[in-house]
Amino acid sequence: MTPSRQGSIHLFRLWGISVYLHWSWFFVAYYAISARVPKYGSPVWGVLEYLALFLIVLMHEFGHSLACRRVGGQADQIVLWPLGGVAYVNAPPRPGATLWSIAAGPLVNVALLPVLLGLLYVDHLAGWQESLPDLHVFLWAVSFINGLLLGFNLLPVYPLDGGQILRSLLWYALGKGRSLMVATGIGFAGGLGFVALAVWGRELWMGILSLFLLVNCWRSFQEARALRRLEHLPRRREYACPVCETSPPIGPFWLCQHCGQPCDLFAHGAVCPQCQGHHEAVACPDCGRAKPLLAWDPAIPEG
Repeated sequence: MTPSRQGSIHLFRLWGISVYLHWSWFFVAYYAISARVPKYGSPVWGVLEYLALFLIVLMHEFGHSLACRRVGGQADQIVLWPLGGVAYVNAPPRPGATLWSIAAGPLVNVALLPVLLGLLYVDHLAGWQESLPDLHVFLWAVSFINGLLLGFNLLPVYPLDGGQILRSLLWYALGKGRSLMVATGIGFAGGLGFVALAVWGRELWMGILSLFLLVNCWRSFQEARALRRLEHLPRRREYACPVCETSPPIGPFWLCQHCGQPCDLFAHGAVCPQCQGHHEAVACPDCGRAKPLLAWDPAIPEG
């Protein structure tokens, strides 16, 4: 359900972040612009309104990406599609880092509020409703779009930004796995609520959005179950991941990159006991980052 580079057009690269546009965007753009053109005296303003929506969504996603980089995460791709945009961010596995990476997107919309309200005030003083009616309608439409995107994204329904912010806050008290499980539970309830609204209002796009939310909630729920199982495993307290500071579990939870057999790399000094293949780096099951075995030993200073 989440868009990827497949079927997408590369638009540009800014600050090391590649922006892609999914092919389906053009079909939705055509219908959306067609619906808005009658609101204006000139069809150009209908196009400009949709481009403004495109720009607001893009700025929102850049907020996620740049904030993620600020806290030491990885973010180099944004895909825009009919249901909005997706910034592919990989924040450090800490609640604070994740919280900032997610919250920065809606904060872009918050920063746009005084700018747009200021333009509306100028519109009122200058009387553009009479002298420049198309500009007047455009400013009100863009302001409404920004406010709607902000309010919708802050709903505590996973995987919307509000749901992910809630999960990050719960992470402090409940831990990584349990917080995700609670957030996805709320997300399921919200997704079913959107299904009811879609059926009641006979809204196709609301139904598509509901399906998107529910599918992603199910995937995240499966991830939460795996995290909960991982959290209950016995750990090697003498080691700690240099990235997330979590001790590795005891057991054959690593696949040898040489023979493909499961093994416990910490029990054999990063050497596979089946084929004797040496591993230059060992991946953390909790955060996924791979580091040399020596970096896992807190007793050995770096450098």
